[in-house]
Amino acid sequence: MSRDVDRRDFLVLTGTAAGAAAVAGCIGDGDETESEGGDGADDGGDGTSTETARPEPETREGYLQRANRVLHDEAPWIFLNRQYSVYGKSTDVDWEARRDERIDGYAIEPTGSGSSVQITQSQLDSGLDPQDHRETPTDNIVVQAYEGLLARDREGRVVEELATAYERVDEGRVRFELRSGVSFHSGDSLTAEDAAFSINRIVKPDVGGLESPQADQLAGVTGAEPDDDGSAVLVESEGFNPVVFALFATHCDVLNRSWVEENDDEYVNSNVNGTGPFRLASYEQDVEVVFERFGDYWDDEAAAEELVITAASEDSTRVDQLLGGETDVIVNVRPQNVSQIRDADEAEISAVPSVRVIYSAMIYDREPFDSVAFRRAMNYAVDVESIVDTVLSGFADRASQPTLEGFTGYNPDLDPYPYDPEEAERLVEESGYAGAEIELHTPSGRYLKDVEIAQAVVGYIDDLENVSASIHRRDFGTLRDALLDGDISTRPAFYLVGWGNATFDASQTITPLLTSDGALTSLQNERVDELIHRAQSTSGSDS
Repeated sequence: MSRDVDRRDFLVLTGTAAGAAAVAGCIGDGDETESEGGDGADDGGDGTSTETARPEPETREGYLQRANRVLHDEAPWIFLNRQYSVYGKSTDVDWEARRDERIDGYAIEPTGSGSSVQITQSQLDSGLDPQDHRETPTDNIVVQAYEGLLARDREGRVVEELATAYERVDEGRVRFELRSGVSFHSGDSLTAEDAAFSINRIVKPDVGGLESPQADQLAGVTGAEPDDDGSAVLVESEGFNPVVFALFATHCDVLNRSWVEENDDEYVNSNVNGTGPFRLASYEQDVEVVFERFGDYWDDEAAAEELVITAASEDSTRVDQLLGGETDVIVNVRPQNVSQIRDADEAEISAVPSVRVIYSAMIYDREPFDSVAFRRAMNYAVDVESIVDTVLSGFADRASQPTLEGFTGYNPDLDPYPYDPEEAERLVEESGYAGAEIELHTPSGRYLKDVEIAQAVVGYIDDLENVSASIHRRDFGTLRDALLDGDISTRPAFYLVGWGNATFDASQTITPLLTSDGALTSLQNERVDELIHRAQSTSGSDS
C-alpha cells in the first residue's frame, strides 16, 4: 500500500488537525493586526522583531498569539512538527487512542478469552510518585492508580472526577466540591485535607518533602485549603488565572496526606496509594509494573482484572511483540509498519493527531545560539517538509510556532520557516559564527522516529558550507534528568525533545519551555515574559 493511501486512511480514521479546534473550545478569530507574513522576514534586519510597533492586544487570545509571533521571530527552537500518536492494538481488546497521549487502562476492555491487558511503551517510569515527574511514560503508569479533581474525556472535554462540581467564587479563588464515598487503596477515605495537601505539595516547595517539577503545570495557583465543613477545597491563585479549571483537568493527582507524610521519598516512588480503578500489585523498576483491579473503586469497576505495563525501546520489537500476541497495546508505531499491522489478522491501528510538538531547542545564551540570526539560520537550513514526507511518511504536521493548531493562542498568521539554505548561510555569516561546530543531543526511542528526525536535522545543517553538525544519541532518562535539573547552564546547548500539552492552551507550552523562570526553558526574553503575564492576568475561558 502506498504512503499516500496510508495517510489518507489514517486521517479518515483519526480526524484532521481541524478537529482539535473543537477540543480547545475557545479559539478566537485572531488578532487582526497580525496579518503580515510570518516567515521571519518582517524583522528590522538586525535580528530585532518589529512586533512592538503593532497595537497592543486587547484579549487573552491576542496576548498569546503575540507571544507566539515574538517566539517565531526569536527562533529559540528549530520548529519541527506535530507528532501523530500511532498505536497498535490487539483485536482481543476494545480501545481507541486519545489526543492527549494518555493510555487509560480503565477504558480498555478485554474482548478475548483473557482478563489481563498488557501495554508496551518505549520507556518505563522514573518513579511512581505522581507529582515528581514530567514525562508521559511515567504519567501513563501512575494515571492507572491516581486521579485528579477534574479530568478530560477521550476528546479532551473537561469532566468531573474526584470533584463533583467546581465554580469561581471570586477573582482569585475557585471551589471544588469533593465526591463522597471515595477510598484510597489503603482504605483511608478521601478528605479535603488530602486534596489541599496535594495541591500545596506541587505549588509550595516546603510541603510534602518535595520540590515538585510540576509547579508550572498549575501556573498561577498559590495554594489550597479545605473549606469550613470539609466538603470542598478552596484554591487560591495570584490574579484571575483564566485557565485554572483547564489546568486541574489535566494536572494534579490527589494523594493521601498521611501516607505521604509517614513514608520517605523512596517508598512513595516505589509504591502506590491512589483512588483510581487499579491498585499496584507488583513493581520491578525498569522491568514491569503490574496493577490489579481495585474492588472498592467509587465508580464502575474496571473491565480488565489485571493491567501489566512493560517497555521495549526498539520500535520493531514492540511491533513483533504485538504481532506475536505478547502484548495488547503498543506505542509509537512507525509509519512504515502501519500496513504490516493493518494486514495482520490479530492486530489493528488506533491513531490520532496528538498534543505533542517535536522541536530542537537552542539555549539562548550559549554560543553560537546566543545570536538570533544564527537561530533563524538553523530554521532556514532544515527542510522540515521533506522530513515530514520522507522520515515520517506524511504522518505529521509542520510547526510554525510553539503552539499547535487548534490550541487557544495559536497564531494562524505565522507560516513555517521555508527551506532556504542560501539564506541560512547568509544569516550564519551575519551572526559572526561562520565555521561553528554544533552537536544535537537526541533521545533514542522515546518519540516517533526521534533518531531519524535528528539525523535529518543534522544532515541538513551539516550541508551548509559554514556550519558543521553532528548527533549525540542519549538515553531518554539521562537527557530528561539533564533538562529537569533546574539549571539552564548545565543543559545541552542544542537538543531534540517533545512536549505534550494536554490543556490545549498556549500558555502551558510557552510558560514552562520559553519564559525566563520556566522549569524547562531555553530562553530568557522580557517581552515574552510580559506577554504571558498579561495573558494570564486577562479574563478568558475557564475550559
